[in-house]
Amino acid sequence: MSADAFLQYLAQALYVLIFAVTLAEALRRPVRAQIDIALFFGLTALIVTEGWVLTALDVTLSPAFTALNGALIMALPYLLLRLVNDFSTVPGPVLRGAEVGLALAVAGLFAFRPTPPLWLVLLLVLYFFGVAGYGALAFWRESRRSSGVTRRRMQAVAAGSVFLGASILVAGIAGALPAGAADLLAVLAQRPLSLASGLAYFVGFAPPPVLRRAWQEPELRAFLGRAARLPRLPDTAAIVRELEWGAAAALGAPQAAIALWDGGAGLLRFPTHPERFALAPGQMIVGRAFARQAAIFTADPARDDPEHAGSYRAFGAGAVLAAPITAGAERLGVLAVYTPRAPIFAQEDLRLVQLLADQAAVLLESRALIDEATSVRAREEATRLKDDFLSAAAHDLKTPLTTITALAQLLERRAIRDPAAPADLGRIRRLVAEAERLRTLVLELLDAARVEQGRILGAREEFDLVELCREVLGRQASERHGFALDAAGPVIGAWDRVRIAQLVENLVENAVKYSPDGGEVRVGVRREAGAAELTVADRGIGIPAADLPRLFDRFHRGSNVDDRRFSGMGLGLYICRGIAEQHGGRIRAESAPGAGTTFHVSLPLGLAGPQYATVEGLANTPREG
Repeated sequence: MSADAFLQYLAQALYVLIFAVTLAEALRRPVRAQIDIALFFGLTALIVTEGWVLTALDVTLSPAFTALNGALIMALPYLLLRLVNDFSTVPGPVLRGAEVGLALAVAGLFAFRPTPPLWLVLLLVLYFFGVAGYGALAFWRESRRSSGVTRRRMQAVAAGSVFLGASILVAGIAGALPAGAADLLAVLAQRPLSLASGLAYFVGFAPPPVLRRAWQEPELRAFLGRAARLPRLPDTAAIVRELEWGAAAALGAPQAAIALWDGGAGLLRFPTHPERFALAPGQMIVGRAFARQAAIFTADPARDDPEHAGSYRAFGAGAVLAAPITAGAERLGVLAVYTPRAPIFAQEDLRLVQLLADQAAVLLESRALIDEATSVRAREEATRLKDDFLSAAAHDLKTPLTTITALAQLLERRAIRDPAAPADLGRIRRLVAEAERLRTLVLELLDAARVEQGRILGAREEFDLVELCREVLGRQASERHGFALDAAGPVIGAWDRVRIAQLVENLVENAVKYSPDGGEVRVGVRREAGAAELTVADRGIGIPAADLPRLFDRFHRGSNVDDRRFSGMGLGLYICRGIAEQHGGRIRAESAPGAGTTFHVSLPLGLAGPQYATVEGLANTPREG
């Protein structure tokens, strides 16, 4: 057997094999797409077997049969266009044009039999190549919109269409060449192109299961590689979204959806698609898979579930794979994968979607365990915070209360013993001071509660932050501390004046408190990038690096703070953070033990203001340089 004959026989046998495979699939799933695939390859197999029979019987076709054989060949590109329409969408004018072209080709073949003129042959070749080229381009565009198995299948079909069109084009050119050159061109180009088209079509239209699994493996590996981090995503909806994306990619489908079981309501709900209605067990294909606890594949959900045909069309679900998500005996939900075109899925994809559903069950169970552990930790943390609060409150409220009680009792006994005695002004002043200290502690507790509720701010007004800082520093008094204000001019914004004053006072008072050896407290104000930048720096005891991440938490105090020396409940900086953040700003600290601390506060202006530079202030009194 010559090389030419071998290649020709191999290509023809491949097309017959594809027809056998696609015919079996069409009989098993008689939907339009499978029927069109079987029809396309059935016509090819008919032409091939007709040639085999004629060769074996050594029979020459009559002119009418020759024309009919040519008409069958010219029908191939039109059937290919129908296949494009099954996997994608072909505009109506293109289909009508292909039908008119096919009718004219058949008419020309019968009108000019037995041997059509060269110009007609060239027109027929151009028609065949043009329609096949359009089909190849359409399949390629569809592959760009797809992923996974579907993308590779569409790419293979696009290549097969190019090879088939090129094969016919080469055959047309060979018909215009001398016999020797035509035979050489057939061996070198036409036969290899025909064989390549058969292989590409086989891979695209009838991929064997082992090849589908090999195509699915990269997406499946990527999905499983991401699975370890999924349970730690912010919420269940985020996990479900990632699972849906991974399932769609692994199966080469445009969309997937997960419905989770709401046992209280007895319904399946879609966390990432709340606009979709909830389903009862047994309702639609998704509900059936949940009720039966078995994977379901339907190539025509509208036919299999006519009651909800409109919903399937609205979702673009031309085929559905659905598998229950179950952990042991607990039913968690359903994974469903949709595609608008039935031939995208194969029956063996059921095993893969069930595998993905099982993986989803593991991830959702892991998330539930993490949520439960988090809830336990939250309760433990709440208990710890409550204990910390009671301890701090009892400790800090006890001191002024003890002093107030003792002084009040002392003044009472003195008044009883000697009513005419002059007032003990020193003790009265101390009593007032301790009462004011007690009032401050109670207000801190109330402010901490307001911060927690997000309601600490009042009405905003336009004012100058530099002027406010000057007023705050003017109320400070310390023999061992100097105060300096660094600012070049006003920095005007719209804030809650009372709360911003409270923030500055807290930071300045902290700077004084934690600088027992004295030193300068420097406050800087400037405008930068549409925000007011406030800094408060001291030369105090500083803060260990390990304490900085929790510095603004409730009741947290630095590990180097001696409670007997530095009183406080650890609420001041927590309140400062609440004031800054509820203005849309932020607060942070830079510090090191023994090197002092600098607090940085950034507050959006809310109003336009001029840009100012920072200059040095003078010590001991608040003033600008």
